[in-house]
Amino acid sequence: MKENEVSCRSRAKHHTLTEAELETIGLRNEAPSTSLSTKIQKIRCSSSTAKSLLFKFFPILKWLPRYPVKDWLLGDIISGFSVGIMHLPQGLAYALLAGLPPVFGLYSAFYPVLLYFFFGTSRHISVGPFAIISVMIGSVTDSLEPSGKYMEAVNGSNVTIVNETLRDAARVELVAALAFLVGIFQIALGLLQFGFVATYLSEPLVRGYTTAASIQVLISQLKYVFGVTVMEYSGPLSMVYTFLEVCSKLPNTNVGTLVTSVIAMVSILLVKLLNDKIGKRLLIPIPIELLTIIISTVISYFANLNEKFEISIVGVIPSGMRPPVAPKTDYFEKVVGNAFAIAMVSYVIAISLGKIFALKHGYKVDSNQELIALGLSNFMGSFFQCYSISCSMSRSLVQESTGGNSQVAALVSCLILLVTILKIGALFEQLPKAILASIIIVNLKGMFKQFRDIRMLWKSNVIDLLIWIVTFIATIVLNLDMGLGVAVAFSLLTVIFRTQMPHYSILGQVPTTDVYRDVAEYQKAEEIPGMKIFRSSATVYFANADLYVEALKKKCGFDVDHLVEKKKKALKKKQKKDKEEAKKAKKMASQFKPVCDSGSNNLGFVDIDMEARPQELGDDLAPQNQSQPLPSGNPTLHSLGLKKPPLHSLILDLSPVNFVDTVGIKTFKNIFKDFQEIEVDVFLVGCHASIITQLERGNFFSQTITKQHLFASVHDAVTYVTRNRGESLPQTVTDNNATKM
Repeated sequence: MKENEVSCRSRAKHHTLTEAELETIGLRNEAPSTSLSTKIQKIRCSSSTAKSLLFKFFPILKWLPRYPVKDWLLGDIISGFSVGIMHLPQGLAYALLAGLPPVFGLYSAFYPVLLYFFFGTSRHISVGPFAIISVMIGSVTDSLEPSGKYMEAVNGSNVTIVNETLRDAARVELVAALAFLVGIFQIALGLLQFGFVATYLSEPLVRGYTTAASIQVLISQLKYVFGVTVMEYSGPLSMVYTFLEVCSKLPNTNVGTLVTSVIAMVSILLVKLLNDKIGKRLLIPIPIELLTIIISTVISYFANLNEKFEISIVGVIPSGMRPPVAPKTDYFEKVVGNAFAIAMVSYVIAISLGKIFALKHGYKVDSNQELIALGLSNFMGSFFQCYSISCSMSRSLVQESTGGNSQVAALVSCLILLVTILKIGALFEQLPKAILASIIIVNLKGMFKQFRDIRMLWKSNVIDLLIWIVTFIATIVLNLDMGLGVAVAFSLLTVIFRTQMPHYSILGQVPTTDVYRDVAEYQKAEEIPGMKIFRSSATVYFANADLYVEALKKKCGFDVDHLVEKKKKALKKKQKKDKEEAKKAKKMASQFKPVCDSGSNNLGFVDIDMEARPQELGDDLAPQNQSQPLPSGNPTLHSLGLKKPPLHSLILDLSPVNFVDTVGIKTFKNIFKDFQEIEVDVFLVGCHASIITQLERGNFFSQTITKQHLFASVHDAVTYVTRNRGESLPQTVTDNNATKM
């Protein structure tokens, strides 16, 4: 039993290692060089590297040769047909949101989707026109190319009308330039491996933003629902002004347009609800949007709704493909900010849905390649007068639920759109715009459900709720572009705020374990006598370093700064006294020397003087050799007549810390300096390897601060301190078992 006890104790002693001992035993590698020359030397060109890059940038080369035709082809054809049917009405409708002729929505549903087939990594998302991106583009077209810019007089009269041909041509050039820049931004970020930028747009931010954007989509379509004409507003409060003008013109509502809209919305909504209930029993969902377009077009044509009831229709839809045209560079400087915002929002929406489907079906989505794929889709699409695209949730759900397994479904949908653009598009010239507005509004149902987030976030996380609300209000008030900037800034401020207000705690040992927990949260957790174990829930950097020190000194239970100041004053007073005594001793010594040289005539005087003040003379002569600084260092608190603090060791738990900057390193240096001044040993525990490397590069270690002050765990540091001070070790389950053995 004694041998087992000794063995257990020796193992426990062996396991208590400082960082310096760990590095010696474990042979820690040196931190790799971060110089540019070193990184360049690592770049090697080989056939395997070239092949890997080729498969990375052209994912189709990897998955298409392995495509299981028998298992997937039928499902992809059915899914592609379903999605293609949805692309047709949504493409026409979302083009109106962007302020463009409807046919350009069909172009944007064809060229970018075809390019994504070759470069995308998600098997299930359906890229193409999307309501939120379309309304963001619409705010740009309304701002830079408003209808009021193209007002012309009719036959020399005072009556003016909008020259829609010139306006639409200018807007097409504008959105093509915008799509070009969006593509450039996305490609550049993808090549620079900046796919992580999506993390800066948190889920509450994105959901609050898309909810506000859906409100703007709704308001922008009210003029088509009520058949009224309103001015085009841009900038802050533009949404509010538009809504107020629509309300003011409600007495002028076109009854025929309103009736058409209501019938269409009710019909589409009812059938969509029916699809939700019995959709699994059907081969494909009922294509109510397509049926609505076909039926309403036929009725409009035969009933001549445009002339009889003044119901606005789509108008001329040219057949055939447009030749590629280079984007107009004159718009670049005007839309660069909007382009970056659209690039970020479209990517975040696409990658979010892509990751959801990838997790469900067990494959991975490359975030950087998705940026490149979307960027190439927008970049190349801009040459064919397409506007910026993203991923549609409704189409993606249909693509996945109807058996789609790959982007072959997207290829099938492109074939349907190609036939429509070449041959069928002109048949929809009599389609009422109110029908397209109705389709858009009904498809916003899912976005409006996001208002439920408010209740959920109220219960779970108030900070996320604030992000949601601030994003929503900023987007409503300031418009989509400035609203997104405010939302991102506020979201980042909340991160800084959280790091500045972390939870500071003093840890105690949970009885009979080597676990240490907050004594304020665990009743049984007990502090180790003479020690303070301090932990912050956040990293330590320039924004919270002062708060960290302040909380530490407050948690120590005594005034650290006051004690340091008292020692400095006492030390200064002692040095002054020592200096005076040294001068006095030097003076006495100079007086004593002539007396000795005077011979026997003064011996009596000397004897009398020596007998009268033997102690005084001895004391005065003693400091003669101490006029130099004391080799033993600073005097102790006891020698200065000061009371020692109630602790002898301070342990800082840095396990939550994931980086330290120069301010953080200086802060830890000052902590060591202040507490060593008052004879309190400081130890750091739980430092990750990256933290140790940063401390080394920041010249943290010195003669007074060594790696002997670093331990792998709190319990190791506690055991080390108690053993070195000859105190009893904290009891753990292992210790108890060893004793019993």
